Amino acid sequence: MMRSSLVLTVIGPDRPGLVETLAATVAEHDANWLESRMARLAGKFAGVLRIDVPKDQCQPLTDALNKLHNAGLTVVVESSDGPISPTKTKPLILNLIGHDRPGIVRDVSRALAQRDINVVEFHTQVVSAPMTGDPLFKATAELLAPLDTKLDELRDALDQLAHDLDLDLTLSVDTDQT
Repeated sequence: MMRSSLVLTVIGPDRPGLVETLAATVAEHDANWLESRMARLAGKFAGVLRIDVPKDQCQPLTDALNKLHNAGLTVVVESSDGPISPTKTKPLILNLIGHDRPGIVRDVSRALAQRDINVVEFHTQVVSAPMTGDPLFKATAELLAPLDTKLDELRDALDQLAHDLDLDLTLSVDTDQT
């Protein structure tokens, strides 16, 4: 039987049972839950997940997921059956911390995009500084850089940006992915 891969984005007011409602709908259509990232953000439940489903169940599953709007969930369904272009890359990890202010994500992501570096996963949060209680911005990013990326030049550029933004920044090769 032919199968399809779907990527779902989900958002709604957080409450117990939302994941179960979503999981039950997926299972009712013989779909397999493969991977997901979900979190509570500002009182909302937000997530992205990838499922594998029989091709003949794609439309019925999509229709059922759209009906979850009645349960408070907005679900967007995208097919991910397209070809994946295997390109040679080097995996990197970027960590940064500094006083919170608007524009940090924009400036860091711009510097990465200008060097054709792909952000694979990006986790951010604002926490209180231990001694002062001032808001600190913390981020960890998994990146894929072109194989010909010169790490010393990238580090120099990011160090200059970190200096300009008053951030502590570390960049390392992700040895778990090499």
